[in-house]
Amino acid sequence: MIVLDTRAGTARIGALRRAAPALLGYAAVRALGLVVLALWSQARGKDAYTLLTARWDALWYTRVAELGYGYEVRLPNGDVHSNLAFFPLLPWLERLVAAVSPLSYADGGFVVSLLASLAAAWGIFAVADHVYGPRAGVCAVLLWAVLPVGIVQSMAYSESLFTALAAWSLYAVLTGRWVTAGVLACLAGLTRPVGLAVVAAVWAAGAVSFVRDRSAPAPHGARTGPGALGGPETRRATAPDGARAFASAPAGGAGAPGVRLRRALGMLLAPLGAAGYVLWVGHRTGTGPLGYLDVQAGWRNGFDGGYAFARFVAEKFTAFPSVLAGLGLTLGVGLVVWLYVICVRRRQPLPLLVYAGVVTALALCASSYFGSKPRLLLPAFPLLLPLALALARLRTRRSALVVGAAAVASAVYGAFWLNGSGPP
Repeated sequence: MIVLDTRAGTARIGALRRAAPALLGYAAVRALGLVVLALWSQARGKDAYTLLTARWDALWYTRVAELGYGYEVRLPNGDVHSNLAFFPLLPWLERLVAAVSPLSYADGGFVVSLLASLAAAWGIFAVADHVYGPRAGVCAVLLWAVLPVGIVQSMAYSESLFTALAAWSLYAVLTGRWVTAGVLACLAGLTRPVGLAVVAAVWAAGAVSFVRDRSAPAPHGARTGPGALGGPETRRATAPDGARAFASAPAGGAGAPGVRLRRALGMLLAPLGAAGYVLWVGHRTGTGPLGYLDVQAGWRNGFDGGYAFARFVAEKFTAFPSVLAGLGLTLGVGLVVWLYVICVRRRQPLPLLVYAGVVTALALCASSYFGSKPRLLLPAFPLLLPLALALARLRTRRSALVVGAAAVASAVYGAFWLNGSGPP
């Protein structure tokens, strides 16, 4: 047992060392963004920390942490904004931080966001490294950091927490750790409505694995992976020279009873978080199992296949000043769709395709809060993998110049954005 614990500890240290360049680069980009935000806010007579922790969604999460559920705002037009629209994991963590420290709930949200953003960066690196190698992993993390709305990763919002849970759940699926994948998917489902994307990824991967077990059972003593799921179900070992090495998992085929049981358990656990909260909201409001949809309707939010968003974009082309915004939105949506098509053509592992597809569909096809769509797409990190591969092929100096320029642009845009309307 001591030998196993030592090996596990050594593997974790090796994994952290392998991810260190990505994490250090990510921390540097986020630090630059915060410094620029602080300087910009000071010049405008605003407090940067307040912008990060006490506006829009951050206020709603803080109220849930402090007062619980039941708070709502009735607008003059009859709309009802209820805090039941906000999933509970982030407020729970804010309350935990406040309980064990002198920090406030808002401070707790900021601390959770900072730690979760690092965990998300590590998870993104782990997924990209597993599929494409460490250089692509570093590039994927840096690209996620320099997104135009990257400042949200440092806000007391739930995007960083959700992305961390989603990335590590996907990594667990890719490496055959089904129970871990299910637990993390369950927690992701307690964080944001888009937790359904993680559940869909776990279920799709599990279903394909069960089908493969039936059609081509593994030979006794062999361990074959789910193919399209991203390679053999393996566990990682770290070679002494730091190079990638994969050690075979314990004896027993992928279709062995123990593996099938763990896979089924992971699939069973995955939807419990989202389903549990949605059913609780329906019970609390007395509107039945789909009561959460009524809560969202009070915010004028729903799923209409993208019709409302298409009308919103089309209206931008009716006058010259807004034409540029319309063109930008059109190009942005086109880029997202193009990246997803490339992911499909390059046969990205099935869980990543399902996850990114559901996140993208829910973001683009929501019927309200059009200005929030870049933020809602933030967790769709698999879309960045084709760009990460292209960046990884450049010489180090060129890739550093590209990332550096993008980091500066992201920091400036984030400071401008948050000192303006900010993310709704």
